[in-house]
Amino acid sequence: MPRSESYLAALILLTVANFAGAAQVQVVGLFPGAAVINVDGQRKLVKVGQTGPGGVQVISADSKGAVLRVDGVERAYGLSREYNEMGSTGSPQKTQLSVARGNDGHFQVAGSIDGHPVQFLIDTGATSVAMNENQARRLGIDYRVTGLPMKASTAAGTVNAWRVKFDRVKVGAIEVLGVEGAVIEGGAPVDVLLGMSFLNRVRWREEQGVLMLESKF
Repeated sequence: MPRSESYLAALILLTVANFAGAAQVQVVGLFPGAAVINVDGQRKLVKVGQTGPGGVQVISADSKGAVLRVDGVERAYGLSREYNEMGSTGSPQKTQLSVARGNDGHFQVAGSIDGHPVQFLIDTGATSVAMNENQARRLGIDYRVTGLPMKASTAAGTVNAWRVKFDRVKVGAIEVLGVEGAVIEGGAPVDVLLGMSFLNRVRWREEQGVLMLESKF
């Protein structure tokens, strides 16, 4: 084989090898000053200036996108929606949501109750989606008429409460229908709690300061 053809063949083989070995990089979560990146299936929350899996460095990040340095090349990335197939026959797919732990050590996420915007505090110690009276009134929940009176245990002791049912509770793209809730008399809890009546209906796990939520259906 002439030298020129031999050189060309070697160059093609090298290009193919480099392409096959390229890492698959996705941004699956965006936060001010940090991004959740997925490199060949390895996922991690990486702050700006730090290096994550596969040597990928986060240069900048906000709620709109991130700039990553991959193999020495900087590139802008948008948020990738992650889907895990339920089957190989075109079955429906599961939706995932990544929630970063806040500076106060808690997980907070924007969502909605029956179409009304709500800022949730994720609380695995809460039995249900719970809120105080003022929050319920603001959401238009007529809990004294439609709710079932009960007692609730709080840090301040046992207080009056009402068991209610929400038609739909949504965080990100994950929506759960027919979720049990509680309206607590007084001003506690301060935040609307996303408790186990919702979390038991999805899959969730915590990895390195990131809470992963995944729809079951």
